[in-house]
Amino acid sequence: MCTRYALEKDLPELKEIVEEVYRSVLASRFIESHGRPIVTDGEVRPTDIVPVLAPNKEGVKTVYPMQWGYLTGENKRTLFNARVETAGEKPTFRDSWQYQRCIIPASYYFEWQHFKSPDGKDKTGDKFSIQPTGYTVTWLCGLYRIENGYPVFVVLTREPTVEMSTIHDRMPLMLPEDKIDEWLNPSTKPEDLLPYALSDMIVEKAEE
Repeated sequence: MCTRYALEKDLPELKEIVEEVYRSVLASRFIESHGRPIVTDGEVRPTDIVPVLAPNKEGVKTVYPMQWGYLTGENKRTLFNARVETAGEKPTFRDSWQYQRCIIPASYYFEWQHFKSPDGKDKTGDKFSIQPTGYTVTWLCGLYRIENGYPVFVVLTREPTVEMSTIHDRMPLMLPEDKIDEWLNPSTKPEDLLPYALSDMIVEKAEE
């Protein structure tokens, strides 16, 4: 599961992305129509509008503002994650899985420890900041689609590693930077890139 992540706009790898998102023709449209800013620094929450990487009509990797979350049948934006195991089969995600994949740049993502209390009830514990070992930018894999003329996205999740399973039963799909272009390319079979998913994580207790 992934419903929070962080952006640090002054990181060298993110600075250019942040600058480019404001040059997008969609930026002013998003701000005017939604009455909300584009989040480029600090903690990102579901329904926020953020920088996302996706191919343009010529297939060139481009930064777009996108809103986090798909609308559901009740016309509410409550669908924020998709499982890699079933994304290619479910009608909600099937087309995006094949042809509309994106990358969500982050400094790291947040997760709260989930566990059962002695009486069997589900409990939430400490909050952790997590990023792949050796990376200052975390490249989260996602899917996108167009809703009412605006791009929206979800974050893909996978089974956790043994280490991460002590915190949560899901973790986001993350790829190394040299696989981003392949992930964005609609002609690539996404299943072929899953073996490259990053698994070695740095986990630190985060401030609430």
